[in-house]
Amino acid sequence: MADTTVKMDMETRDRFAAVAAARGQTVKGYLAALAIEEENQLALSHATGSFRTAVSRPGIAEAFDRDFGGLPQRRVA
Repeated sequence: MADTTVKMDMETRDRFAAVAAARGQTVKGYLAALAIEEENQLALSHATGSFRTAVSRPGIAEAFDRDFGGLPQRRVA
């Protein structure tokens, strides 16, 4: 994959460099990992919204309990 240049102010560059160094990464590696993490968070947010919409429909929770036995019981320690 070819590299490119991103223009940013020096303070932001230094902040990225400090975070990357603290994680033992290069800025390039840190930004690549950050992009993946943000993509995953967006997908998770979308999936959460879809799940909440689905389970808010009348009868869905009851059908789940009927078909799958409901949620596992919590163990009391």
